[in-house]
Amino acid sequence: MKVLVTGGAGYLGSVTATALEQAGHLPVILDSLLTGPRSFTRGRVFYEGDVADRALLRRILAEHPDIGVTVHMAARASVPDSVADPVAYYRDNVAKSVELFDCLTAAGHPRVLFSSSAAVYAAAPTFEVSETSPVAPGSPYARTKLMVEQILQDLAAATDLRGVILRYFNPVGSDPDLRSGIHAAEPTHVLGQLIRTARGEQDHFTLTGTDLPTRDGTGLRDYVHAWDLARAHVRAVERFDQVLTAVGENTVVLNIGTGTGVTVRELHAAVERVAGAVVPLREAPARPGDAVGAYARVDRAHELLGWQAELTLDEAIASSLAWAERRTDLLRARPRDDG
Repeated sequence: MKVLVTGGAGYLGSVTATALEQAGHLPVILDSLLTGPRSFTRGRVFYEGDVADRALLRRILAEHPDIGVTVHMAARASVPDSVADPVAYYRDNVAKSVELFDCLTAAGHPRVLFSSSAAVYAAAPTFEVSETSPVAPGSPYARTKLMVEQILQDLAAATDLRGVILRYFNPVGSDPDLRSGIHAAEPTHVLGQLIRTARGEQDHFTLTGTDLPTRDGTGLRDYVHAWDLARAHVRAVERFDQVLTAVGENTVVLNIGTGTGVTVRELHAAVERVAGAVVPLREAPARPGDAVGAYARVDRAHELLGWQAELTLDEAIASSLAWAERRTDLLRARPRDDG
């Protein structure tokens, strides 16, 4: 099957494209290269442009009329950046998604697999959240994800559009063969910061938030290996109609995580263990928009997709360390590919 992947030059988009290829599908990449490196598109069908560019979308769909599903992954994805610049997030994540969905529907390509986030959930007393748990997004980024979910659901009720919504928990790691991974030189996410510190690229890791209502006072997350997450997309693409038939709805929401919560202190200890190095740490207050965290109840994804996470946190950390070595060489060889 041909699969349109918006944001396919990004971290998770490129890993998902690889998983699709390994499963016998052909990813068609659409990416503006705002953040994703061009090198992640090499050897693939690639269109450079904006997801809201209707003329470009019509051209892609005319040249690939057999596209069966659109995996919509293109989005700005930094909580602190969304707090500082909410206009960019509402424009790029929400308004442009409306244009994309409308164009896909008009062109007769109604199947959309949407990348959402566990950041939409309200704080839960036990930290475990299911797809029916209350939502209360705490940042502009998280609100954009919930808004797009709601837009997709409204459009599915009124048009031929159909949606499978995957709520990601916290992706970490790279693909198994280290072809792509985190491309930012200075990643803002927790594991990226820990990896930089373990490699001596910064002198300490700043642990933000130490008085939270978790078992050790630090934020709790469900860290899912990027390759497991990519595999979930493959299953959702292949079972798209089957999943919606099973639930009897035009849209469905599925958690994609491991089902296990890990605190930041525990993650810090795991990185030290896997890296075999001391990772200096300093404590600081929580940042605006940061959530206490949650972990996924994942039985629905297992039931409907036949999917569950298979790779361990230690494997994700090891692949992140190995990718960091490859990334340095790649960017040294192609300095303009990271723009």
